[in-house]
Amino acid sequence: MSKAELQKRLTDIASHTLERAKYHGADAADAIIVEGGSINAGCRLGKWEDIEQSESQDMGLRVMVGKSQANVSTTDFDLADIDTLAERAVAMARVSPEDPYCGLPDPERMARDLPELELSDDTQMSTEELRELAKVSENAAWEVQGVTNSLGAAASAGYGGIVLVTSDGFAGAYHSSSYSLSCAMVAGEGTSMERDYEYCTVRHFSDMDDAEGIGREASDRAMRRLNPKKVSSQSVPIVYDNRVSATLVSHLSSAISGAAITRGTSMLKDAMGKAVFSDGVTIKDDPHRIRGLRSKPFDAEGVENAMTVLVKDGVLQTWVLDSRSARQLGLETTGHAGRGISSPPSPSVTNLYMEAGSISPGDLIAGIKNGFLVTDLIGMGVSTVTGDYSRGASGFWIENGEITYPVSEVTIAGNLKDMFMNITVADDLEFRRGTDAPTVLVEGMTVAGT
Repeated sequence: MSKAELQKRLTDIASHTLERAKYHGADAADAIIVEGGSINAGCRLGKWEDIEQSESQDMGLRVMVGKSQANVSTTDFDLADIDTLAERAVAMARVSPEDPYCGLPDPERMARDLPELELSDDTQMSTEELRELAKVSENAAWEVQGVTNSLGAAASAGYGGIVLVTSDGFAGAYHSSSYSLSCAMVAGEGTSMERDYEYCTVRHFSDMDDAEGIGREASDRAMRRLNPKKVSSQSVPIVYDNRVSATLVSHLSSAISGAAITRGTSMLKDAMGKAVFSDGVTIKDDPHRIRGLRSKPFDAEGVENAMTVLVKDGVLQTWVLDSRSARQLGLETTGHAGRGISSPPSPSVTNLYMEAGSISPGDLIAGIKNGFLVTDLIGMGVSTVTGDYSRGASGFWIENGEITYPVSEVTIAGNLKDMFMNITVADDLEFRRGTDAPTVLVEGMTVAGT
C-alpha cells in the first residue's frame, strides 16, 4: 500500500470515528492516528546483538459534550469496536467535570496550505545493512589507540505517519522517516576508565554523518576524559559546550509554556515584554525547517504553525500556547499544540534553537583566566518555578584561556534567571537535535568540588 493509499485509509477511519462520536451525542470531537515502525540493529565487540523490529498503529479520540471532555485510545480499528469506543468516550465526557477552556480551535486558525518539509525518505534499510553500518562505526572506533572496551554501536531506521481529523472539517496528514547511528567507547583500565559517545540522527539517509567518523569521535572523546582531576569549590565562568548548551534553551521552553503560566508555576510568569536574557540573545521555534527532526506542517490541533520568535535581543516576546492555555490567558494560540494518543493537546515546541553569536568558541575561552568547560551533564536538579539550578557535570578546566585537564564529579549551581542574563553566545550553532544552541559562556556560577 502506497503512502497516499494508507493516508486515505487512516483518514477515512478517523472520519468514521468522529461520525460515530457525533451520533452518540458529542458536540465536537477530533481523532488522531499515529502509525510507524522501526528496525534497530547493533554490535558490540564485533558481535551482533540488539536486533529489534516493531510496528504500531494507535488512535486517540477526544470528544466534547458541552464544556466537558474525555480522551480514549485504541489499537483496534475494527469498525464495530470503533463504534463502541466512541459511545464510551461520549459517556465518559458526560460525567466528567466541566472545563471552561476546552474545545476545538477557532476554524479560522486551521492550516490550509500545508508546506512540503521533506520529512520522508524512501531509502529502505535492511537489518543486515544496519548491522554493517554499526560494525563499520565500531571498527573505526577501535582504531584509536588507548580505547579498551566498547559499549557498542547501533543503527536504526524508522518511519511514521500522523493523521488528524476534526469534526469542524479539518483533515491533515504527513509522513516522516528517521535514521540514526551511535557509538560509545571506553578508555582506560580498572578504576581509571572513562566513557563517551557520538551519534547522528537525520530525516534523510543521505544526510547521515560518516560512520567511521562517528566511531573515531566516540573514542577520541573517551580518550580526552582520561585522568580527570578534582577542583576546589569556587565561583567561575562556565562554558557550556554545544552538546549540552541546548539544555538551557529547554529550561526556557518549560518556563514559558502556557500550561506553566496558567498555573502560575513559572519563574517567568510576570516577564512578558521584559529582558530575560542578555542583549543580543534571540531564541526561535521553527516547525517548518526542511528535514527538521521535529518539523511538522500543522500543530496537534490542526492549527497553522510558523516560525515564532520567543526571545528577541534578550526580551521575551510570547508564551508557548495551545488553544486551551490561550483561552485561559485571553490570548490566541501560537500553533504550539502537541499531543499524545491518550491525552488532550498541550503546549509543545518543535525545532527550538538559540541563534548563533559572532564570537568563536576558541575566542570565548581565550578570555577566561580560570573557568570550566562543561561537556556532560548529570541529573535534573532544576526548578523552572524558582529558577534554582544544580546539576552534576564533567568536562575540562580552563586556565589562562587554554583547555588544560579533564574534570569530573563536580556540581555546577546557580539560578536560571541570573544565568540567562549573563550569557555570551558563540558562533558554532549546529542543527543536530530537536533543540539546539551554540557554545555559551555563563558568568557567575558556582562549581562545587572538593
